[in-house]
Amino acid sequence: MRHPLRTVLLAFAADAVLVVVFAAIGRASHHEAVLPGLLETAWPFLAGLALGWLISQAWRAPLAPVRTGLPVWALTVAAGMLLRGVSGQGVVVAFVIVASIVLLVFLVGWRAVARLVTRRRAAVDAA
Repeated sequence: MRHPLRTVLLAFAADAVLVVVFAAIGRASHHEAVLPGLLETAWPFLAGLALGWLISQAWRAPLAPVRTGLPVWALTVAAGMLLRGVSGQGVVVAFVIVASIVLLVFLVGWRAVARLVTRRRAAVDAA
């Protein structure tokens, strides 16, 4: 099934906003100024997100939690951590665990909620 361009763009935008929110929460939780360093913190994960979208071909099923959400999440975390490491931002195990959990909830979670809402609407319309 081909999705409208609007759906694809909104799904990508939702992912990107959630990655930036993740970075902002992280900066705030470490008592760092949120806005001045936000791009520095977020860029590795945004690059990982773009890679995840490309490799998983997320535009084919942008709202699918498993088919799209899981690979986008995994590649966002993996590439984000790799880029953080090579750019000297540091990677520690606790951060990998927290980032993995938060980004899983964010990137797969909104898709799962969208799936539930879509199915409920379809059930109501069919009744």
